[in-house]
Amino acid sequence: MRPPPLEFLFGLERFGMKFGLSNMARLCDALGHPEHAFASVLVAGTNGKGSVTAMVDTALRAAGHRVARYTSPHLVHLEERFAIDGRDVSTADLTGAAARVQQVVEGLIESGALAAPPTFFECATAIAFELFRDAGVAIAVLEVGLGGRLDATNIVSPVAGAIVSIDFDHQAQLGNTLASIAAEKAGIARRGVPLVCGRLPGEARDTIVAICRELGAPFIDVALDDRIAPRVAAARPLALAGDHQVVNAAVAVGLLDALDARGLRVDDRAIQSGLRDTTWPGRLEAFDVEGCTVWLDAAHNPAGARALAAHLQRVAPEGVTLVFAAMKDKAVAEMLAALRSVAARVICTTAPTPRAFDAAALAAIAREGGDDVEVVADPLDALRRACALGRPVVVAGSIFLVGPVREQLARDILR
Repeated sequence: MRPPPLEFLFGLERFGMKFGLSNMARLCDALGHPEHAFASVLVAGTNGKGSVTAMVDTALRAAGHRVARYTSPHLVHLEERFAIDGRDVSTADLTGAAARVQQVVEGLIESGALAAPPTFFECATAIAFELFRDAGVAIAVLEVGLGGRLDATNIVSPVAGAIVSIDFDHQAQLGNTLASIAAEKAGIARRGVPLVCGRLPGEARDTIVAICRELGAPFIDVALDDRIAPRVAAARPLALAGDHQVVNAAVAVGLLDALDARGLRVDDRAIQSGLRDTTWPGRLEAFDVEGCTVWLDAAHNPAGARALAAHLQRVAPEGVTLVFAAMKDKAVAEMLAALRSVAARVICTTAPTPRAFDAAALAAIAREGGDDVEVVADPLDALRRACALGRPVVVAGSIFLVGPVREQLARDILR
C-alpha cells in the first residue's frame, strides 16, 4: 500500500546519507526545474551557517523582498525547515509538495531512471524547491546540509554564496584535513559569483582562495572589508547571543552587500534589522524554569563547544550544570574537554534517537575528565535534576537533545 507523503519522506531516513547530484538532477528535471523559479543564495560552513541564513533572510524581508529560507535539521517539527516570508510552511502545503515529489520519485524508480530511492535530504530539498516555486518567492536563502560540492542544495545556480567557518566535523565524508574540508565546502563556488568567507584557518583559506581564483569567483574576506565591522558594532547587542555571532553577523553583512551589488537592493536599515531582529531558536536561547536560568544551545562539534564555553565563561563565571547528549559519530571527548572548563557538574543523558550515545557510555567518557558526572537517561528528568542543583543550566551536545527539551519548555510542562 502506498504510504502517505510525509510517512514516505521519513521512511527514506533508513537509506542514510548519499553524496552526489545525479539524483537531484533527475528529480529537478522531472519536477520541471522548480529550482530555476527563484534566485538562490547558498550558505555553507562547519558552524554558524544556520545563524547566517536566518540573519540574511530577516534582512532581505526587511528590505521588502519575498524570501524563502531552507535550513536543517529541524528542532521539533519538519515544517521549520521551510520558511516563507518568515513563517514556517503549513502542514497542508508541505504535504502537498511532498505528494508531488513522492509521485515523481515513484515514477523515476518504476522507469529505471533512478536505480534506488533518493535520500531523505534529497527529497526534502526537492520539496523546498516545490514550496518556494508555488509561493512565488523572489529569492531563497539555502543552508547547505553537509559539505557543499556534493550536497543536494548545490544543484542550484546561486547569485552569491558564503562559507561561514571551517573546522573539523564529518571527517568521514569531508576528509581529515582542514584543506580537504574547505575544498568540499568551496564546491558551492561558481564562476563570476561572489563567495563571502568568515574567519578561516590559514590552510582552509588558502584552499578556498585558490579555488575562487581558478573559477574567477570574487573572494570576499569579511575581516578585510573595513565597511563591515562598524555596521556590526552599530547593531550590538546582536539579536543572537555569543561572541561567535559577531563573526557570523559580519558574514551576513558581507553577503547582503554582495547581493546589493548584484542588484537585489538591501539598504543599511534592512541590514541592521537582520542583525537586531533575527530569531533563531536553540542557539544560546534562554528560559526561566522556576527561577533557574536554562540555556539551550545546539553546539554539536568541538568548535561549537569551544564557542559555547567561551560565552559561558563570561556570563556564568562561577560555573554551570551541563546536561549533555551527543550522537555516536561525534568527537565527544573533545566537546566535553571544552565544556568541562565551565561545567561544575555534568549530567549525561540520552537524546531520543537511535543515533545517540547511551547516557552511561557518555558518562564513561566524561569521567575521564573528573568524577563530577551523573547519569540520568531521560532528558527531562536530567533537566529537572540539573535545575535542582542551584546553578545555571546548559543543555547542549546535539540538536536532537535541544529540540525535544525546547518543545517541553515552550509548552511550560516543566513548571
